[in-house]
Amino acid sequence: MSTGDVARRSPLAVTGGRNPVTPASSLADSRSAELYARALTLLPGGVNSPVRAMRAIGRDPLFVARGEGCELIDVDGNRYVDYVCSWGPLIHGHAHPEIVKAVTDAAALGTSFGAPTPGEVEIAAEIAARVPSVEMVRMTSSGTEASMSALRLARAATGRDTILKFAGAYHGHVDGLLADAGSGLATQGIPASPGVPAAAAKETVVVPWNDTDALVAATNHYELAAIVAEPYPANMGLVPPAPGFLELLRERAAHNGALLVFDEVISGFRVAPGGAQERSDVIPDLTIMGKVIGGGLPAAAYGGRRELMERIAPAGDVYQAGTLSGNPLAVAAGLKTLELLTETAYAQLARTTELLADGLRDAIRAGGWFGRAHVVSVPGLLTVFFRRDRVRDYADAADCDRDAYAAWCRELLARGVYPPASQFEAWFPSLAHDEVAVERTLEAATAAFAALPRGAGA
Repeated sequence: MSTGDVARRSPLAVTGGRNPVTPASSLADSRSAELYARALTLLPGGVNSPVRAMRAIGRDPLFVARGEGCELIDVDGNRYVDYVCSWGPLIHGHAHPEIVKAVTDAAALGTSFGAPTPGEVEIAAEIAARVPSVEMVRMTSSGTEASMSALRLARAATGRDTILKFAGAYHGHVDGLLADAGSGLATQGIPASPGVPAAAAKETVVVPWNDTDALVAATNHYELAAIVAEPYPANMGLVPPAPGFLELLRERAAHNGALLVFDEVISGFRVAPGGAQERSDVIPDLTIMGKVIGGGLPAAAYGGRRELMERIAPAGDVYQAGTLSGNPLAVAAGLKTLELLTETAYAQLARTTELLADGLRDAIRAGGWFGRAHVVSVPGLLTVFFRRDRVRDYADAADCDRDAYAAWCRELLARGVYPPASQFEAWFPSLAHDEVAVERTLEAATAAFAALPRGAGA
């Protein structure tokens, strides 16, 4: 679909409030189209990360000029209420003045040194104070690096090679974790991408999320180095654990002799100060973190008990290194981001998420989609699933009406709301989203549902 195929409907004008948003009067996108045409000759698919291409919603990407609070402004001057927020890091919204000042102040002192800095010690202490499982931290520059390094540590600590993960979970583009399930409840993985060696995927066991039988079967059959899981999976849409499932993960890891590794790159510092493990009171052996701790700059980390983390070089024998790990700009942004995440801030984020989720449920009814779509939410995260029944795992998520979701997203964009361009991605409300922004979103969502073809999703 070309950019010109997007409906040119004017968003509803809403004014007032603490942080008013100004909707676009049109969705003219000629400048985005020009940039995309050029990008296709220089970047694979015209983008530097696949979901940005917007192919899953049947249109070409919109190129962004800047962000302000809860809004994105594209190169054609269109404004959108943004629910991507850089896919999670921007929990305070775009260009928060205190975070911008922290970064510019740090940059004035030097952008990188390749040597230890005081900020690295401070952010490690802040992470350890918030995350229940963490006594020591190693910084990296991306969640993929953190995942790869945490699993290397798990293999070293256990003397085993096999990792158990869940279908639909994404833990970065690590070869061994780009694995799909084979046939049966608990099977060795097969490569999910060309270029992934079969031998690497074979060391990964893939089971369905929320499937207790499959989990028990796998942990009885395989000697595992680690069970790695997003405690609140958000890469197949938001699919929370069934009651007792996280507790079962902890029990089966102990039974098997495996380490339990929580990937809290998305949920960490977002759903609670200490992430999903704080909310659930299920404590992993290692935790993978990212997104929020960089405040919009490249930063991630992994951490855990002291005796495990002291296996990492140079304290121990498990090698990991990174030129820009703990760089002063990302650390400054992360420290200021965490400092601003007070109890009051978390209460506000929970209220905003609830207001948005409840309103989207009303929009589903008002727009004539009751029984064909539903909303799932936890503080700071939500997904609108285009499916009648609740989603419990990746197979259920894959059964959603993705064509209807795509059409709905195009209608939202035409009305000045920027949703995740995939049914499998979560929405990221931020502290910059006020009631005015939510009201505008809900008016647009109701109209977008009503504009969908009545046959869609039936």
